[in-house]
Amino acid sequence: MSGIRAAVIGVGYLGRFHAQKYAAMDDVELLGVVDADLDRARAVAEEVGTKGFASVAELPPGLQAASVAVPTTAHAAVSIPLLREGIAVLVEKPISASLDEARAIIEAARLGNATLQVGHLERFNPALASLTGEIGNPVFIEGHRISPFRPRGTDVDVVLDLMIHDIDIILSLVPSPVSSIEAVGVPVLTDTVDIANARIRFQSGCIANITASRVSADTMRKIRIFQSNSYISIDFAKASVDIYRLDENRQIGHNRLVMSESDALAAEIRSFVDAVKGVSPVKVDGEAAFSALQVAYTIKESMIIPKR
Repeated sequence: MSGIRAAVIGVGYLGRFHAQKYAAMDDVELLGVVDADLDRARAVAEEVGTKGFASVAELPPGLQAASVAVPTTAHAAVSIPLLREGIAVLVEKPISASLDEARAIIEAARLGNATLQVGHLERFNPALASLTGEIGNPVFIEGHRISPFRPRGTDVDVVLDLMIHDIDIILSLVPSPVSSIEAVGVPVLTDTVDIANARIRFQSGCIANITASRVSADTMRKIRIFQSNSYISIDFAKASVDIYRLDENRQIGHNRLVMSESDALAAEIRSFVDAVKGVSPVKVDGEAAFSALQVAYTIKESMIIPKR
């Protein structure tokens, strides 16, 4: 087999899916999967028809691209050496656990002249992709991203775990600097904040109010966008969009878009492979991911946490 020679580093819950997507691509040769738990690495490797290793150093020579799906706190330590060697990296979101580490990752990509993409998966949700040209000048945005508690991802708080998805999306929709942020958060089941709300004001006048929770009974992934002549509701979980638009007769029209089944992770990895091949540009680069992380940290620093 010939093609881009790739690997997946970290094959826990999400990394396993990365391995499956690469293995299914005709223009990718999956050299191996890496995990500190060698038994897990071997189990995933057997599933996708490759080899499992306990460290990156054990991978066969010729690696060109890698997905980094280790815990956020290890993103920099794993990504930087690869990027410096000119190996393309798709690192899961958030780009890192700190702004300094994020900058170091971006600088490593520059020094190695390597492709860097960050796994903000919702950018590849067909519901969002269907709105090209529909969103022009938002004045108010409301986002809710809530889910039941799951132990994975708790190495960071809910802002970096869940809210950062909506931060990234909102920053891509509002081409204006942030002017102020107010936030509140509450630790519930972990030692870090598990439910948070942030109110972001942009210099354009747009206000975004976003809530994220990982201790809720239900699951919701919605963003509502209000403009001068339209209201758009995006349901990321159902990949559906409702558009309410005011016509010239002051009548409200409703258009509902339901996307056909799609695989956002496969689309994200396809985009990464195409960027490595030079077919298309990176969709979510290091600078976009840094901006989202910067806002996330401003939210964390602004946050009022009630005493228990």
